[in-house]
Amino acid sequence: MSNRVPHGRISRGSKMGRLAAGQALRGVGTRLSMVGRTEEARRRLSERSAMQAAQQLVTVLGGMKGAAMKLGQMLSVLDLDLLPEEQREMFRTKLAQLRDQAPAFPFSAMCTVIENDLGPMARIFADFDDTPIAAASIGQVYRARLRDGRAVAVKVKYPGVDRAVEADMRNLMMISRLWKAILPSAADEEVLAEIARNIGSELDYPREARTQHHVATRYRGHPYISVPDSIESCCGPNVLVTELVDGEPFQHLQTLPDADRTRLGELIYRFYITSLFTDHEFCGDPHPGNILLTSDGRLAFVDFGLYTAMSPADVELEREIIRAAGEYRADDIYHSWVAQGIVDPDAGVTPEECLGYIWAATGWHLIDEDITVTPELATSAVVLAVDPRAAEFRGMRHQRLPPEHVFSRRADLFTYAVLGQLHTTNNWHRLAREWLYHEPPATDIGADIARWRLTARSS
Repeated sequence: MSNRVPHGRISRGSKMGRLAAGQALRGVGTRLSMVGRTEEARRRLSERSAMQAAQQLVTVLGGMKGAAMKLGQMLSVLDLDLLPEEQREMFRTKLAQLRDQAPAFPFSAMCTVIENDLGPMARIFADFDDTPIAAASIGQVYRARLRDGRAVAVKVKYPGVDRAVEADMRNLMMISRLWKAILPSAADEEVLAEIARNIGSELDYPREARTQHHVATRYRGHPYISVPDSIESCCGPNVLVTELVDGEPFQHLQTLPDADRTRLGELIYRFYITSLFTDHEFCGDPHPGNILLTSDGRLAFVDFGLYTAMSPADVELEREIIRAAGEYRADDIYHSWVAQGIVDPDAGVTPEECLGYIWAATGWHLIDEDITVTPELATSAVVLAVDPRAAEFRGMRHQRLPPEHVFSRRADLFTYAVLGQLHTTNNWHRLAREWLYHEPPATDIGADIARWRLTARSS
């Protein structure tokens, strides 16, 4: 394997172009090969084609890293309707390798990156396991021990990944074609531009180290949630060292009894959703690879390259729009969006379309009953939100959300997708009322967290 990520715009663009073309040709070939076959033979051919498509995605996107690999990670939590229902889980499982088993870079190349940043490894680390424990879109993660005895996780950028991401950002049109080859009703280039812009911030490891320390400090002593601290003195432009979390991966969470998945689902909701409205900051990259269950029963969250803050005014706008949808105040939503420049008053968009769109994307916060989130439910919300031109929302093609709201919507929708992978049940509206209406918590977990927050503020 090459010791550097392919970074040229033409090289990366041609890889994605071949992948998109391959998806289309495979579909045609499969349809032709099914002519005259028995139903069983058709099923087997369709299944084989689906798995070949997934394998090609894993191989090409995993080898490219950067924004292209991030696309595959996002697809892995969706229930793609390009496949028959019985094949979707196999496809997702294969794509999940981009989260959990992405193609590893040789340690010799990664060691060079570490020593270029920190100097000789023996000066910093007493032990270093050269087998990566995780491989993400920007870098690989290793287990090590500092000379003072602390167990740490060491995230190291892939050589050349900065230039690869820059090439992807210039190749947005090609990424768009790939996305549409996989999910034909997918969004236009604006949503993809938001993804590329924000993945660029993941390249800034010194910023991520500062952010992670900030978040770890905020959650220190939390009764249910754990955030490992960064060790800034051991970090560099291409190396991020944090406390090591020894915990069970998301796949283990999926096997737990209903009651446990209910508890964990509430914690995921509170970390990714509630934090925006209580702290005006949130993590913009919810996905299963960033969630671990520790031995003491707390849920640990890692990876803060896409952690961001929103102004109180922007947060209040989000709150008011969702609250207005829950109260069926269509005119208020419409007039607010026109005032904010989100909807063009001459575009023919109606207040009812605005209301329907908000319900399609955020209705899970608004329905006052127990809802089991499934991959199918989550994916339908994602597709409707990223492609408002679909079906009954054609008039919403003129919607122009500001970048900060696009980012928070993406975080909300992909939290929903993560919960779908957990198949967890809750009355999400009861949780949402805490941030929608500033009501007291309706759950024991919420009450415990509220008491902890009071204690943390006073100390």
